[in-house]
Amino acid sequence: MARLPGDTAPLIARLWREWLSPHRGTLAIVLVLVALVGASTGLYPALIKAAFDAFDRKDATAIAYGPLVVVLVTSLRGFALFGQTVLTNRVVTRVEADMQIALYGHMIDSDLAQIGRESPAALTQRFTTDFSFIKEALTRISTVLLRDVAMLIGLVGALIWMDPVLTLVSAVTVPFVAGPIGRIGKKLRRVSTTTQEQMGATASLISESLQGARIAKTFALEGYLKVRTAAALDEVRRLKMKSANARGRLDPLLEIGGGLAVAVVLVLVGHRVLNGDRTVGDFTGYVAALLLAAQPARALGNLNAILQEAAAALRRYFDMMDEAPTIREVPGAVPLRIERGEIRFEALRFRYRADTPALEGIDLTVPAGSVTALVGRSGSGKSSLLNLVPRLYDVDAGRVTIDGQDVRAVTLASLRAAVAVVSQEVVLFDDTVAANIAFGRPGASREAIEAAARSAAAHDFVSALPEGYDFRVGPGGGRLSGGERQRVALARAFLKDAPILLLDEATSALDSESERLVQDALGKLMRGRTVLVIAHRLSTVRDADLIAVMEGGHVIETGRHEALMAAGGAYARLRRLQITDDTAPALDSGVAARSAP
Repeated sequence: MARLPGDTAPLIARLWREWLSPHRGTLAIVLVLVALVGASTGLYPALIKAAFDAFDRKDATAIAYGPLVVVLVTSLRGFALFGQTVLTNRVVTRVEADMQIALYGHMIDSDLAQIGRESPAALTQRFTTDFSFIKEALTRISTVLLRDVAMLIGLVGALIWMDPVLTLVSAVTVPFVAGPIGRIGKKLRRVSTTTQEQMGATASLISESLQGARIAKTFALEGYLKVRTAAALDEVRRLKMKSANARGRLDPLLEIGGGLAVAVVLVLVGHRVLNGDRTVGDFTGYVAALLLAAQPARALGNLNAILQEAAAALRRYFDMMDEAPTIREVPGAVPLRIERGEIRFEALRFRYRADTPALEGIDLTVPAGSVTALVGRSGSGKSSLLNLVPRLYDVDAGRVTIDGQDVRAVTLASLRAAVAVVSQEVVLFDDTVAANIAFGRPGASREAIEAAARSAAAHDFVSALPEGYDFRVGPGGGRLSGGERQRVALARAFLKDAPILLLDEATSALDSESERLVQDALGKLMRGRTVLVIAHRLSTVRDADLIAVMEGGHVIETGRHEALMAAGGAYARLRRLQITDDTAPALDSGVAARSAP
């Protein structure tokens, strides 16, 4: 029999409360059908007993009508089984889809810090491996647990009716089998949890190595990656074998238990038949009932293993669903009102980890309608500061304001609607060019999409694609070049038309021609907006209205290019360390274009 450990029962109760209870009407019909299956199964040994007794009496009427009764009983059982299977699958597939939809919604609403704890491959594995365990358990609970319990009840009822004393004697073998089955189930629960975590880590490893195939080949790392991946896959194999070995102990236990019960019956009933206390029909019917009961009993014993694996998957599911995002709207949050677009960082402190400050004591004003550049070495805190504007993270102390409004006091939707981001890591989805541009303003007309593409210098190359704006860009935009992807991202920002623009070295990975096109488009995009830009190449920020030099999470210098160079401080030192090309169009032309009447 399947037993539910103390920590499993609450999981199943929660599963019922949150996901299964809306389908209680369908499940009630399933229960009726299950009862019919159990009752019809319980009639089998009675029919066998009656048939053999009729043979002994040479009862022609019973022999004539007996086959018809058998056909009716088996037909009833067959239709009940069919209806139960169809309705169960309908409920299970609906619940599975609803749980997956809820999990995805929760993940996509989670903070970046929460999502970043696991790789995309490991998170994706939650939707495959974990749910395969959950779906199998839900299906088996109906098609095995309920049905086989009903069959056992029917068959045990028949056994008691035929010989209650002998049934009691046969039941003595149950405790000897149930105890080891329970212990095996607990072990399977532990092994299953470890296996699911290891499979997630292995999926992450494989995905990571395939995405980095270019680097792997460049540095001749194929051998290293093969060994590393083989070790991870072998660990998965070892854990699966451990689970399979534990499962393998169930069949011998159930077989031995059933054999003992049948042996006892053969001895006792056979002795009674020989003494004339029982008929051959009694013997045949009772043994038939006992043998029929062996199948659902074995299925219930194996079900315990499936329930333990599903419990581990359910625990992982509910643990993730219960983790509330820290980036939430405060009660009474109001829409952001943009009047000028001034951004202020006031006495700001921020940490990704408790032991390492990312930003400390930041006081910086980004004037409305201006271009402010953040420069500094890698790891100085530039991207961290940029991420605080749309509340991708929250500050630990101090505040970020837009036109005097704390970003934590306004609605997330209004805040993020006011901010457009263009970075060097362009994210395109496997959809059409038009759809990727339209993410800037969902529901935008085709005319507005094409106008944004023209502003971003993307219309010509898009029109030349095989399906034009309906061309699918492939996973990650892989069917487009780097410059084309960047211009599609710029078109998205043009369409959004947000008053605040965040640029994270949007041209650093482009060739000269693509950079020129993108920079011209950036110049148009920046006009009339508050722009905060991260620049690694200092030659691109000479005409910025304000330059903030960052080091170790602090702003150590601010000013315009000429003043900072004259001061001979950190900015001047950084400038001297870089080989610059002052004739490059870069951001200078963009700022000039922005400033032109």
